[in-house]
Amino acid sequence: MQGWHVGAVNILRLIESEDTSMEARFMLPDATPENVLPIDWLRPHFVTEDGQLISAIFSLLIESCGKKIVVDTCVGNDKPRAVPQWNKKQSNFLHRMATLGFPRESVDYVVCTHLHPDHVGWNTMLVGDEWKPTFPNARYMFSKADWAWLEKAEVTPLGDYAGDSVKPVISAGLAEIYTPGYQLTDEVSLVSTPGHSPGHISVAIESCGEKAFITGDVMHHPAQIARPEWRSPFDFDGDAAESTRHDVLRQQAADKALVIGSHFATPSAGYIVPDEDQDDNKYRFDVDFGD
Repeated sequence: MQGWHVGAVNILRLIESEDTSMEARFMLPDATPENVLPIDWLRPHFVTEDGQLISAIFSLLIESCGKKIVVDTCVGNDKPRAVPQWNKKQSNFLHRMATLGFPRESVDYVVCTHLHPDHVGWNTMLVGDEWKPTFPNARYMFSKADWAWLEKAEVTPLGDYAGDSVKPVISAGLAEIYTPGYQLTDEVSLVSTPGHSPGHISVAIESCGEKAFITGDVMHHPAQIARPEWRSPFDFDGDAAESTRHDVLRQQAADKALVIGSHFATPSAGYIVPDEDQDDNKYRFDVDFGD
């Protein structure tokens, strides 16, 4: 189990899946084998020897100021989804979460960096034939702009994730519809990083002089650290997403923050540093395996 300490904040990574099923042609069309293999630092952690992308879906479990926070809730069990690997999954995810000291009743906050199906799935669980909030004592943090968009969005082939993973939380009165810039604890804040979704947020952590930054889908893969111009077709606003990505890379490099990429394969975390083999505007990722 991977974990990191950032000052007094404890972060654990709970993996739902990690593999090469993230096909570049769908998620990051420019990240072909021919394009990623010359970025040598991507191997062995983030691409295979033949240039296939390795990615992950996971939750981050954070302890800060006496509060238990879950960031992103993956795909979830029993959800009907068009993506074969996501469709009606069955896993012991909640049991593993509990063994890490996060039984579902103990969680204070659930933060969704954005309202896409692989970030909201465990918001709810199937009880009989109804979707019920998984974390009954938590406040679920949904950004105002994302909810305004999703509430009116048509159901896509990905499945009715609004209906099974977001609306039941709102109906239960557990949702906090907030504007980014929100301070969750004295050490954890939710900051605006728009583009991938209208109200996309990232999680900034600062404690005892140390910093960390949880990206959400500002970047889908570490290849975008070296090539921030590579875009995902799932970005709501590609221009805004690319601009945000450049800003995040520049700021986190300057801050020397521990950056945790929300879909980055193990080790998932590291530091954005200038790539001395490239021009001044290029970066690389120095990995940090944690404690």
